Amino acid sequence: QVQLVESGGGLVQPGGSLRLSCAASGVIFRIKFMGWYRQAPGKERELVAAITSGGNNYADSVKGRFTISRDNAKNTVYLQMNSLKPEDTAVYYCNVVSEGYTRGTNINYWGKGTLVTVSS
Repeated sequence: QVQLVESGGGLVQPGGSLRLSCAASGVIFRIKFMGWYRQAPGKERELVAAITSGGNNYADSVKGRFTISRDNAKNTVYLQMNSLKPEDTAVYYCNVVSEGYTRGTNINYWGKGTLVTVSS
């Protein structure tokens, strides 16, 4: 089973930047979706950025500040976060969805998360 491992989280001051990485332990075939979610204390997990066949999509709250990208050669997806705000504080999770072995099914891969804290 392929594992996803996030890295790059940490403490940053408001207005600062971080780049999160999500590395897969192996190759994932027939990828349908790659995304970054976040979950703040006491809140539900929300999708912040995604790569699909239709392009890149962002939550309104991060549009213009966050950029999602991928490096197929490194089996890695990134989230560049600029102009960070205290409300961006959360655990960030990487998610990859691929076609399953049976027609019409999907395989869902999740990382364990990396904490981002934006505070002065």
